[in-house]
Amino acid sequence: MADTRALAAAVKDQIGGLGGAFMISREAKAYGQAVGLAAWTPYMRGRCGVLGEVDADVVASAVGFFPPGVVRAAWEAGASLPADEAARRYAEVCDAFGRRKLAGLPDAEAGRLAGLLEAVVDEAEVIGAPLFAGWRALPPPADSLARVLRFAHVLRELRGGMHLVAVLSCGLTPLEAVLTGASILIPSGDGNARYFGWPEPYAEPAGDVRKRRADAEELTDTLVAPAFGKLSEAETDDLVALLGKAAKVAFG
Repeated sequence: MADTRALAAAVKDQIGGLGGAFMISREAKAYGQAVGLAAWTPYMRGRCGVLGEVDADVVASAVGFFPPGVVRAAWEAGASLPADEAARRYAEVCDAFGRRKLAGLPDAEAGRLAGLLEAVVDEAEVIGAPLFAGWRALPPPADSLARVLRFAHVLRELRGGMHLVAVLSCGLTPLEAVLTGASILIPSGDGNARYFGWPEPYAEPAGDVRKRRADAEELTDTLVAPAFGKLSEAETDDLVALLGKAAKVAFG
């Protein structure tokens, strides 16, 4: 049997990169323009529309690492776009991005990777990961390239939910986690905090905050690991290799 915790750690960067890049893509920009929304609003309505027409505090509880005031302003500014429609259109953005960026991935490999990712998605528990649950409930696309991206995104939401649980469990605030982390967009913690809308100035992380941040990352691996539990060693090897190839095709 595969070491599921090691596997979760080994594939997190590829899943995070593949599953999140569509949110800053040309397709995402076109979606925002088409629905007449700007700033964080098309993102919040699209990503969190799977939660339904809820109060902004419900959205803030799910996205976790954004200031609640930023979430409320963005969510309510998009009230003209129904949540279910926003989620559907955002899913189409994800799918279209996958078809474009993974066009160089052979059909057989795309189909195999999509099937492996789907198996992990199906095995995962929803507790503590509301956005994962919402995205998993959406009908997936039919074609393999789009399915790879969709399932990568769904698994990214699983890790995101588990990471929020881990951060809080390790005694960190969301802002402390942001300040001691990085993203595919912005490598500095201060830059991420500013990008997410946290008010300045930012205090230098003190004491053992950075250690607890590292502990939270390891705990996230542990919490995500059971989702990989039904993969055989051969399937594990294929998943690692194909995710690496897909990331290379998508990002060079």
